[in-house]
Parts: sequence; C-alpha cells; structure tokens
Amino acid sequence: MQVAIASGKGGVGKSSITASLLYLLKDDYSFIAVDADAEAPNLGLLLGIRGWEEEKEHIGAKVTRIRTESCIRCGICKDRCPYDSIYIDDEGNYVVNELTCEGCNVCGLVCPVAGTITLEEVRSGVIKKATTPYGFPIISAQLDVGRPESGKLVTEEKEWAKKIMDEFNLAHMIVDSAAGIGCQVIASLGGADIAILIAEPTPASLSDVQRAYKIVQHFMEPAYLIVNKADLNPGFTALNEWAESEGIPLLGEVPYDKAIPKSMTLMKPVVETFPDSRAAEALREIAGRIREEILG
Repeated sequence: MQVAIASGKGGVGKSSITASLLYLLKDDYSFIAVDADAEAPNLGLLLGIRGWEEEKEHIGAKVTRIRTESCIRCGICKDRCPYDSIYIDDEGNYVVNELTCEGCNVCGLVCPVAGTITLEEVRSGVIKKATTPYGFPIISAQLDVGRPESGKLVTEEKEWAKKIMDEFNLAHMIVDSAAGIGCQVIASLGGADIAILIAEPTPASLSDVQRAYKIVQHFMEPAYLIVNKADLNPGFTALNEWAESEGIPLLGEVPYDKAIPKSMTLMKPVVETFPDSRAAEALREIAGRIREEILG
C-alpha cells in the first residue's frame, strides 16, 4: 500500500507527525519512507539522518546558452525573453541568468544567427537514499536552486522506492508530501492508495487542506484527517464540520505540545524523546487507528 500524507498548508506539523507515526509503526510493518518535499526536505532530519548512503543526480532541466563568439549583440533575445533572464554583463556580452531561465527557447527562435543560442540539459537536483537509525529506509531529494521539475524529482523518488520495495520485499510506501498543491504534491498523491490529511484549526489551514482534498478527489483516493495543535483555537469548529460533511474520517487530534519542537532539535520523533508527553499519547492512539483502519 502507498500512503501519502499531505496538508495543503505549510507549518501545520505534517513532517513531525509523519516522523512519529513512522517510529510507532516500524515494528509492525515493513515500509520505506519518502520525503517528497524536494524544495525543503526535512523528514530525514527529524529521523536523525546525518549522512546518505547513495545519491543520484537528476538531469532534465534545460537552460539557454549564448555563444559570445557568434553573437552579434542585436538584443532581440533580451527583448523577447518572457522571464527577463538575459542581461548584458560588464564586457557587453549577452548572458543568461540560469536561476531564472525556464528553458522555453523563445530566445533561440528569434535569434538571427543560427547556432548562437542553444538549449542544454542541466542538473535539476539530487535524490538520496539512507537507512534510518530505526532500521527502515528513506528516500529524499533536494531540488537545485532555481531549477524546475520538482514533480519529476518526486516521481523519480517513488520509482526508486518501488525498486527497493521489490528488492527487500517491503509492504508499504509512506510518502511525506510537500506543502501546497503544486507539482510535488500531485506527484506524491498520484498512485497513492490512501491520503492522510493533516490540518490545524485555523481558517488558513482549512482553506488549504480543502484544496489538497480536491487533488485527492481527482485521484479518487480515500482520505483521513488528523488535526494538529487541536487545542490552540477551541472556538474554531469549521475544520471538523467540513471533514464530517465530506465523509472524511477523523483519525485523531494532537494537542499543542512544546515537547514537539524540543524533539525536533534532538533530531528524533517526539514519541521517542518524550513518550509521556500529551502529543506522544495522542500520536500513539492515532497510530493504533492507522493499524486498524488503514494498514490492517
């Protein structure tokens, strides 16, 4: 089974909850974890990863190169670039800012000198594999600055994870999605069997988790909800009411607990570092429901 954990909004505690759930489920199930936030991966940090066993470069992005030897400095490319990625350097040469170039090749199409402007493939990022201190493997990725293809990176992560599952006969893949509803999240939810949505009781979080749920609906996947920091805004009931109206089962509520940020500084899940905390108790109950209702 492939389980995707998403939130829509950043900062709701999705990765910290995911790390604790992985810790609580590790003795009962064989699985691989995937950190699908290629722009800001942090699941490995929360699981105590200090080094990576294997890395693979992902080549796929394209950027423009301008050959100064044949450039006639007409400026058409600079005028037509839709991303303002071409500028004139101190020597009067037309140069491409690779951080903002999207590889659309408009400049190459309008250049009057054939062969002066070309598209070249460059590295988009790196995909990494490690074994956590708890025995299960994790796949992560890091998108290079200014590069596109975060969705393709996540897809490559999941493909690598599938190969490891086959090689070691692992039963499940648990994917920690990125915030928002962009390419990374779509790639995370695509192919999943179950989606677990994590939200906090605020209007902003409700709005964003509703958007994430629309993607879940597009893929026709069953969804469950976890409410984090549940006691911070006790008068806000719209989140639970929305979940009930959509028929989304509530797996549980995690109270706000200072033990969670403390455990993050120790690079360990809160259920390990502070097992008697209120958050740890709630997370153990949620893990029990995941065993009963999702993983079996």
